[in-house]
Amino acid sequence: MAHFISFLKRQSPGRLICLGFAAVILIGSGLLMLPIAIKPGAEVAYIDALFTSTSAVCVTGLIAIDVYDHFTVFGQAVVAALIQVGGLGVTSVGVGLILAAGKRVSIKGRLLVKEALNVDSFKGMVRLVKAVLLVTLCFEGTGVVLSFLVFIQDYPFGRALWTSVFHSIAAFNNSGFDILGGLRNLIPYQSDVLLNLTTCGLIIFGGLGFLVILDIKKCRCFKKLTFHSKAVITTTAALLLIGTVLLKATEDMSWLGAFFHSVSARTAGFSTYAMGDLTNAGLFTLTVLMFIGASPGSTGGGIKTTTFFALMQEVRSVFTKRRPGAFRRSLPAETMSKASVIALLSLLVVCCGTFLLCILEPECTFIQLVFEVVSAFGTVGLSTGITPGLCVASKLIIILTMYIGRVGAFTLLSVWIDRPEAGSRYTEESITIG
Repeated sequence: MAHFISFLKRQSPGRLICLGFAAVILIGSGLLMLPIAIKPGAEVAYIDALFTSTSAVCVTGLIAIDVYDHFTVFGQAVVAALIQVGGLGVTSVGVGLILAAGKRVSIKGRLLVKEALNVDSFKGMVRLVKAVLLVTLCFEGTGVVLSFLVFIQDYPFGRALWTSVFHSIAAFNNSGFDILGGLRNLIPYQSDVLLNLTTCGLIIFGGLGFLVILDIKKCRCFKKLTFHSKAVITTTAALLLIGTVLLKATEDMSWLGAFFHSVSARTAGFSTYAMGDLTNAGLFTLTVLMFIGASPGSTGGGIKTTTFFALMQEVRSVFTKRRPGAFRRSLPAETMSKASVIALLSLLVVCCGTFLLCILEPECTFIQLVFEVVSAFGTVGLSTGITPGLCVASKLIIILTMYIGRVGAFTLLSVWIDRPEAGSRYTEESITIG
């Protein structure tokens, strides 16, 4: 044990976060295999328990087995807890427990929070964690109340309350899990305005990022917001609008349904229409939205809205001959370089995962496999319905893709591959591009 503790102390914050997520996934899979977690008569293979645990911790929502049909209330509570830990981050939850116990947070703990929430400053880490936990409690509490008004009309008080709690946790943490049973997701509530808008509100605020929410609360005026917040809000609004219009134009959906799926595709994974019935144009639209994902420091995944924003500013600068930037601010070259690397690595992960699934699942169409892999990488959870029928090897590929999508391909690569020291400098010479 002493050697193990010594090993952990020597690891960088990034590595500890990656190990923390892996440890929670393994613990969760073990808890889901306990007899108390499985309903009488239901069969749960370990690969499906591992898949469910990974999907919950990575706040994805892809399911190989239905949560309500296979797990007891205890098992469902384990899934909800895994979603909450995955959404807030292992570090934030750990620091929150330390604070609740009345103990001081170490320097190492503050470094972990800084890395997990992707903030630049080392100051105010404890206050930030308290604010994050309070924001989460407020949004999820509001979601429980509003969802309960809908579910109480169809279920007894006890189940309506538990369904509301589970749904609120899943929605705010951008995880598309449900406990309605029968692999239906929210299709029975396709036309319920209150539940649709409540879910959308939780998803949007959960995907904005805690720093943006706190910035909005502090400034209460768009002009006074930080450059980061402005970039996140404008990109989010543009993607929601474009996604809604494209889905309405390509699918036989109501405007409410088009807006809901434009929101949900940004890493949440809830659906009120069967994804298997959508056209290729609609699936492609959702695939692009899923790949972009939510914002840094949020409960969602994808390459992030700020990465997409930076790339678009780079494209604009090529044509206008101006430095990349917006809102009277310029983006540093380091930011542009990191955005390009993240986008390229993410595309590489998606391509590799899709290629392997094409070999393992020849009976599925290409768009189904691309959609599945991007949904896993973007920690979304939308599926055309092929997830339960995947072979063990395919499920393992999706599990790995979900994990990479949650911790980030760039983070995973940078914390596990040692960077060589700078050597000799060579003479620069250009190559022909394009």
